[in-house]
Amino acid sequence: MNTNIPADRVRLKRAYEAPSAEDGTRILVDRLWPRGVRKADAAIADWMKDIAPSTELRKWFGHDPEKWEEFRRRYRAELAQHGPDLDRLREMAQAGVLTLVYAAHDETHNDAVVLRDVLLG
Repeated sequence: MNTNIPADRVRLKRAYEAPSAEDGTRILVDRLWPRGVRKADAAIADWMKDIAPSTELRKWFGHDPEKWEEFRRRYRAELAQHGPDLDRLREMAQAGVLTLVYAAHDETHNDAVVLRDVLLG
């Protein structure tokens, strides 16, 4: 499979931002459903909670920017165990715009950023 995906095909968006037509396929990539977001309003095509960081890694990281590089390393190692899920996301991105939806307040230091980097290679 050709894994070359244009960077503009994989987007990131907080779950608290309103869905838009430009989002394409919206995939929630957090293990926990975003607090206060109604499923009917989220416009989520799929909730891929298994691809999210493990509970242990998520709790260890705690969105601490000081732990960012180590979090990235550990999460990439976890993602290596999810080949079929990564392939599925890559196929979606090759077919059209894919938006990885996440709940974190920090838009720079979160699992969706790492996952996007992995998908884009």
